[in-house]
Amino acid sequence: QVQVVESGGGLVQPGGSLRLSCVVSRSIDAIYAMGWYRQAPGKQREWVATVSNSDTTGYTPSVRGRFTISRDNAKSTVYLQMNSLKLEDTAVYYCNAIGEVTFPWGQGTQVTVVS
Repeated sequence: QVQVVESGGGLVQPGGSLRLSCVVSRSIDAIYAMGWYRQAPGKQREWVATVSNSDTTGYTPSVRGRFTISRDNAKSTVYLQMNSLKLEDTAVYYCNAIGEVTFPWGQGTQVTVVS
């Protein structure tokens, strides 16, 4: 079974930065779009960012200009560089394929922004 392992979360002050990584246990070469999602306490999981195989990216408005998504197919890894973090970015962050083929959800990585 495919496994997705997210890492890189932590505790950070507002304005700080973190880089999240997501390693998939199978090749993602044929996966057109990979994405990051997040779930804040008491809220539904929401989409954050997408990166295609041609490196086209998309972001939810609240993170555009602060977050950067990228992928390294050779390492089956997707990254999320998060800068200028805000209190409202606090959540568990997950990654997954987007489209007809998706993977079992990983355990996520906790990002906590606290002043």
